[in-house]
Amino acid sequence: MQKQILEIKKNAIEEIEKAQDAKSLNEVKIKYLGKKGELTSILRGMGALSPEERPIIGNLSNEVRGDIEKAINDKQNKFDKQALQKKIEEETIDITLPGTKIKRGSKHPVNRVIEEIEDLFVSMGYDVIAGPELETDEFCFERLNLPKGHPARDMQDSFYITNEYLLRTQTSSVQARTMLANTEKTPIRMICAGKTYRREDDATHSHQFGQVEGLVIDKKERNVSLADLKGTLEVFVKKLIGKNSELRFRPSYFPFTEPSYEVDVSCFKCNGKGCNLCKQTGWIEVLGSGIVHPNVLKMNGYNPEEYGGFAFGTGLERLAMFKYGIPDMRYLYANDIRFLSQFDRKEEEI
Repeated sequence: MQKQILEIKKNAIEEIEKAQDAKSLNEVKIKYLGKKGELTSILRGMGALSPEERPIIGNLSNEVRGDIEKAINDKQNKFDKQALQKKIEEETIDITLPGTKIKRGSKHPVNRVIEEIEDLFVSMGYDVIAGPELETDEFCFERLNLPKGHPARDMQDSFYITNEYLLRTQTSSVQARTMLANTEKTPIRMICAGKTYRREDDATHSHQFGQVEGLVIDKKERNVSLADLKGTLEVFVKKLIGKNSELRFRPSYFPFTEPSYEVDVSCFKCNGKGCNLCKQTGWIEVLGSGIVHPNVLKMNGYNPEEYGGFAFGTGLERLAMFKYGIPDMRYLYANDIRFLSQFDRKEEEI
């Protein structure tokens, strides 16, 4: 039996050396060490040996099994190294090739406009204030001189959540909150930019849009007047849209200001000569403004005999379109990286 075991070892080692791949090597392992393998079959016949022969044959069998297993592992490691080397060669990176250019966008034009507006007004001494988008009827309407049943409420078709809560239709609600929160009734200079919501059914309006509101309240002895409003808006428009922009004030109506004015800006496309963008008028409407209504002051804790001020508001999307020459508002909501990637370059041109 010793001779037979040694013969099995010799044959197994030879076949291991001849194995060309992991599959053939595994076949050799099964042939000699598997449950029905040649070495295993011999070991099953050890019961017929004498007590003296069993330890000798057992030790020899274990030694041969160990040698065969070692030879198989060595061969498998060789195959693994060859496979790794082949993979490395196939996946070699040519570092002289140009890198893959990663597409990237930039800050959204509306966010750029918001940041520029806030930076401008902070430099003029204004505070940047934020307020809730889910607003109460009280702050969205009543404290802005729009009591229940007021006909001007029909100008803003609103998203009511309950009888009391609605999505704010204008950022003017933040003005009311700011005045009411100022318990010491000190002067106010504030700016607020954010989202607003209205139920719009036609194709030219969106149910959600951005607004920016400004408010200045001071004692009447300091004479905050329409001239201050005009000067503020001239700085604002020339900075945002272009230094050659001209302003035109037209009487209008807003419940929270009196007198009230629509503000037009000379068309940036034709420089006031008339084109299809400005409908041949040379002017484009961009702002609503006016002197704060005494009722608004009174309802928010300010004595209209002692205090006065002005307010203004405009749409953020419209400003972005004017500033960057965007022809269609829908581009602002398309989330198209080809559109957004323009604005790093566009900023340098303005």
